[in-house]
Amino acid sequence: MTKVLLPLVYVGLGGLLGAVFRYLTTLATQGISMTFPYGTLISNLLGCFIVGIVATLAMGSTLLSTEARLFLATGVCGGYTTLSSLVYELAQFLDDGEFLHASVYFAATFVGAVLAFYLGTVLITLLLRPQM
Repeated sequence: MTKVLLPLVYVGLGGLLGAVFRYLTTLATQGISMTFPYGTLISNLLGCFIVGIVATLAMGSTLLSTEARLFLATGVCGGYTTLSSLVYELAQFLDDGEFLHASVYFAATFVGAVLAFYLGTVLITLLLRPQM
């Protein structure tokens, strides 16, 4: 039971910290510009940078345990930004020579995200439209 629950605790606590860091980053950048999402950009770039560090440390040495990787990469960076998880998974595909899978995953994620966003706006617009 502990083998199942302990990883969830690492990811959950890391995710909590990541979400708080994301909010603080957004607050810290609000005065820069109201027309460009600097908080999101910084979170995404920093999250990817940290995942790159964690992935390299996890693969090339014994400096990070599985638990530390779960806490930092999956938890903190996952809570800080989902882009870091995407980049990490794409890098795994590329490292494995799975170029087709990487391309499909990349395209499906970004095209799907844009389509889902617009589908959500259309749905809400239709639902909130005054009844005639």
